[in-house]
Amino acid sequence: MSKLVLAEKPSVAQSIARVIGANRRGDGYLEGNGYVVSWCVGHLVELAPPEAYGDQYAKWRKEDLPIFPQTFRYQVSPSTKKQYGILKKLMAREDVESLVCATDAGREGELIFRLVYQQCGCRKPFERLWISSMEDSAIREGFEHLKAGSEYDSLYEAALCRERADWIVGINATRLFSCLYGTTLNTGRVMSPTLAMTVMREAAISAFQPEAFYTVQLSMDGFTVSSERMKAREQADALAEACRKAGTVQVETVTKAEKSEKAPALYDLTSLQREANRQLGYTAQQTLNYVQSLYEKKLVTYPRTDSRYLTDDMAAMLPGLVKMTAATFYPDAGELPVNAKQVINSKKVTDHHAIIPTKELRKCNFQELPKGEAAILQMIALRLICAAGDACRYAETTAVLSCAGTTFTVKGKTVLSEGWKGLEQKYSGRKTAEKKTSLPSLGEGDVIPLLSAKVKAGTTTPPKHFTEDTLLSAMETAGAEDMPEEAERKGLGTPATRAGIIEKLVQKGFLERKGDKKVKYLIPTQKGISLVTILPEQIQSPAMTADWEEKLLKVERNEYSADSFMEEICGMMRELIDTYEIVEGADVLMQNNTVIGKCPHCGKEVVERQKGWFCSNSECRFVLWADHAYFNKIGKHMTRQIAGRLMRDGHVRLKACKSQRTGKEYDATVWMTTEADGRPRFQMEFGKGGK
Repeated sequence: MSKLVLAEKPSVAQSIARVIGANRRGDGYLEGNGYVVSWCVGHLVELAPPEAYGDQYAKWRKEDLPIFPQTFRYQVSPSTKKQYGILKKLMAREDVESLVCATDAGREGELIFRLVYQQCGCRKPFERLWISSMEDSAIREGFEHLKAGSEYDSLYEAALCRERADWIVGINATRLFSCLYGTTLNTGRVMSPTLAMTVMREAAISAFQPEAFYTVQLSMDGFTVSSERMKAREQADALAEACRKAGTVQVETVTKAEKSEKAPALYDLTSLQREANRQLGYTAQQTLNYVQSLYEKKLVTYPRTDSRYLTDDMAAMLPGLVKMTAATFYPDAGELPVNAKQVINSKKVTDHHAIIPTKELRKCNFQELPKGEAAILQMIALRLICAAGDACRYAETTAVLSCAGTTFTVKGKTVLSEGWKGLEQKYSGRKTAEKKTSLPSLGEGDVIPLLSAKVKAGTTTPPKHFTEDTLLSAMETAGAEDMPEEAERKGLGTPATRAGIIEKLVQKGFLERKGDKKVKYLIPTQKGISLVTILPEQIQSPAMTADWEEKLLKVERNEYSADSFMEEICGMMRELIDTYEIVEGADVLMQNNTVIGKCPHCGKEVVERQKGWFCSNSECRFVLWADHAYFNKIGKHMTRQIAGRLMRDGHVRLKACKSQRTGKEYDATVWMTTEADGRPRFQMEFGKGGK
């Protein structure tokens, strides 16, 4: 008899199969040693569209809303029917007596397995493989301690709630606003509040009125002090003149203290994405793709985590892991301290511990890793040795001085021991050394000659545009002030979903990336601003969406019922549909016929619409779809910039394309021609840097 092991991806299935001895290859599965190992290829089963509940829903009409299915229906994704058929046959095999759910150990992984299991009509018992690393030892240990599938029933309930709530809000709100305003307006439970934050930020920037301020700077031998800000130039001029006349500065008090800056915590997914955006310019989705690939190559632990600590039982292995990581990446580091208490805390670990390197580093040929993966791996490795390192210790001197009846405060800082900061500065490759801020020897009552007194003018600065880093931070903390202090998961979405939300907003044309190569700002488009303008508070409120995320966590813990959660969602949508009124003048905002170029086939204008860029000539078939299959295959999205360049030049140079077969990155030029009816065709050319 055999056990059917079901993984989420082919690469994970192959790793598991090798460890448990399933070495014979079949069509869509591996077999051997009493196991059959297969895979899901993501979501094989998905929620059916509204028209599956009745022909009347094929057309979008306000009078048909709300759409609340009594029983949700599911369908097999058209692109994965073959693999679904293979799994159904494997589950029905007489020699398969039970299953092992080996999808990713989290909410979405549980949902993927359960939906396939249910859709296939399988009733055989199943167990759960729950691991945080793809190392051989972790897989073996996981199979030695398989959990009963029923232990994760509440996790499945929470996953169903999340999926169905997103469907209800997305379908009903999107159809409501699209029908009322005559254009497709995609709305989502997490997507809309995220967009609203960017729109509000841009509104604050536009409304900002800079204000002048003035400070008086006094220069003495070896240091400078500055006054507090003053709004009136006359006040600053008067103080500067009075100080010049005084000619000296008196030291009133001197306070000395030894302080320390503790080492940073290990990475969870969001902090890793933020740091990679800040230091390397990677988008959140790029970082997720890189770290997921590293996980599947067994080089790092499970990436979709919201914890920045390790569990208590990992304390014994920590010194060896730090030593091995340092020897692999930083052979000149010498003996490194390992302060386990800084990184070990089981109480702060939920489903998975922080992201750390694995012992497989020793076997890795780093030259073969794609550039992005190598950079992320090095960040994770450096963070491990820094997080376990000694604190940075420094002596801080605070002096209060007086001149012309006004007090001035100045601080000096002398580093006593660089600790973890020395490691970060040495191995990160970044110029992060702090400016020298030490003060000369000062004593209370000292009178110091004044060398100069100058007025320095400045102006207040507006809020900054969101970057991927700062938007992720805002999503993580959105609504936190309205959440109970003991809540473990706050904000919009989860670490695993935030990158996808940002990408969807860009892909749907609500946000666009602007800026130089490294620093990209996320700016709402006119379409995004228009959508937020007409959205009611309950749809764009981060506080409410954050509250829903907390309730999903309670569903996972059996502290809140799934039925109550869904009733709350349905009640909110019913009230929205019954009470919403059209925003006066919004029809002007909704007009979007931005011309981005001339059609390469007929010469007419190409205009930007909801799903892509279309030739304005109704007889011409030229269109560049925003969700273009050709570009999706190479890991790229069709953007306005790419579309414009293709129309202008007939080709576009793309960097960091990704091979579906090998996962490696390459640079290439995509050339565009058109068919007789205007439909575009694409061909790839590999020049310097190609694969």
